Amino acid sequence: MIRILAKVFGAFVGLTLVLVVLFRFVPIPVTATMLMDENGITKDWESLDNIDRNLVSAVIAAEDSRFCEHFGFDAEAIEQAMRENLEGGRVRGGSTISQQTAKNVFLWQGGGYFRKGLEAWFTFWIEAVWGKRRIMEVYLNVAETGIGTYGAEAGAQRYFGHSAARLSADEASRMAAALPSPKKRSVKNPGGWLLRHGNRIEQRIGIVRRDALDACVYN
Repeated sequence: MIRILAKVFGAFVGLTLVLVVLFRFVPIPVTATMLMDENGITKDWESLDNIDRNLVSAVIAAEDSRFCEHFGFDAEAIEQAMRENLEGGRVRGGSTISQQTAKNVFLWQGGGYFRKGLEAWFTFWIEAVWGKRRIMEVYLNVAETGIGTYGAEAGAQRYFGHSAARLSADEASRMAAALPSPKKRSVKNPGGWLLRHGNRIEQRIGIVRRDALDACVYN
């Protein structure tokens, strides 16, 4: 029994390394989330060189301000999320951009300890093998940006009618504000809390640039 388990684990590790190394260089063809999307798939892979820096800064400002500091896991964000969830109110997650990328590429949506454990496993490996720039590039190409829409380029074309290579700070902030729930949050005509949230993200873009919080993506 132990020998069988060892072989299974060895095969899993081997498959993990093959996929992680492969996707370090090859665009992700499709994800489980895309395959399960009943609305179809609209996507267009673009190099990070063809995605405006405003969007990179915006998602860091909105999702993971310590993206360049941690190795995939933000202990402070996790502790804060746990405190806020225990206090009640809106449920908050503590996932980093790296964790979200690992989940989007290799796993499925939804919770559960087993899936979270696999997410941590793949997060470790993409941090070790891909590096921050590749993680950001993959994240911005596989993240759901609207109903049946995946990636920065498809999202920019859908909402603004032009390439992701020339997103304004306002456009980038509106896309970043909608990312956690792109099927429910409006990018083109946000209102109320979502509008204010997008405005806050746009203001934080300046802080991201000033404090070089996106430096690991470009240096």
